[in-house]
Amino acid sequence: MLSVVIVGGLHADARKAAVEELLADVPGSVVLHHDLATAAAGTVVRTIRDATGILSAGEAPLVNDCACCALREDLVPELRRLDAAGTLRLAVVELWDSVEPKAMAEVVAAAGLTVTGVITAVDPALVLPYLGNGDDLADRGLAAAATDQRTVADTFARQLEYAPVLALLDSPESDEEDHELLTQLHPTARRVPIRAGEPTDAAGTRFPVRRRGPSPLARAALAGFDVESAAAAQHPACALLPAEADAHGVATLVWHRRRPFHPERLYEALEDITCAAARSRGRFWLADKPDVLLHWDAAGGALCVESAGPWLASLPDAAWDMVPPVRRAAAATDWHPEHGDCCQHLVFTSPGLDRDGLERLLESCLLTDAEYAAGRDAWKQLPPAFDTLLEV
Repeated sequence: MLSVVIVGGLHADARKAAVEELLADVPGSVVLHHDLATAAAGTVVRTIRDATGILSAGEAPLVNDCACCALREDLVPELRRLDAAGTLRLAVVELWDSVEPKAMAEVVAAAGLTVTGVITAVDPALVLPYLGNGDDLADRGLAAAATDQRTVADTFARQLEYAPVLALLDSPESDEEDHELLTQLHPTARRVPIRAGEPTDAAGTRFPVRRRGPSPLARAALAGFDVESAAAAQHPACALLPAEADAHGVATLVWHRRRPFHPERLYEALEDITCAAARSRGRFWLADKPDVLLHWDAAGGALCVESAGPWLASLPDAAWDMVPPVRRAAAATDWHPEHGDCCQHLVFTSPGLDRDGLERLLESCLLTDAEYAAGRDAWKQLPPAFDTLLEV
């Protein structure tokens, strides 16, 4: 059976280096790539190649004026065709720059194909610049559809945090702070070094590296991947968020409280809170919407706030059987006798993080003792400052 590994990332040089290493190290491997840069002309260009060069090329028409939709429609049939040939061991799906691995991994797995790995390739020296880049993808020529409103920062953050394996380019420009930032942003990731290209002899001729066994990257590509577990690890109700850390000039603050935010005070402080860290995420609780679990997702100075459904504490007992076990386990960890799983759980990671100042700002946004004592009926009468953000 054909194994499929998905390799993505906005750092194109690192991504290409990872793909070339897999081609060189895994016999019977091919790379399938859809180039979305041609979408403006109405098509997506598909190429399939092995270590010797291009085996085939073709075009897929846009679907609903969406290049990413065309990729989805074309990817599975091509992978099935490669699988049916019965001669290949590994298909490396090299994603175009701004395509996120989560959607593609789920599409491939839903088709009954075997995803054995998801890898995001990273140049450590570019992590902070990309996390701080609030440009729209459309302005950089990286949008996957006419309606694509993502930014460079939030796209890169999701690419980075979804993959269980990070392929790290050996970048001479990177330093300890860059590597520490990566570690704190995704502490559970397996980090695998990759070379920038094959070494050359004195005449400049490339020659492959001879190994006695599979490279660490090849082993990671074939190790196995669970789509459902990966999705759960990103869900705001049960996400595997980073822990407290402070090293090499980079810090992570984990802020956990049992009292809801005052909607107006939090709204007024959003810009300062969002800009206090290169990356922040988690779940939070608003007093005027006490039954709604809200998702906080910020990078590049921009914040996305979304409803992630109800807190478990607000559900009737009969509904709990329909909730995934991982969600129930996460709620049990946060359970409070009075409020259940309702809480603030926000994580901020950044070089030069002002932890004390950020904590003071966050604390000032909580309900005061008098407001808290007034109870839920009074909370619900507070001004609904977040309705515009939540499109209520």
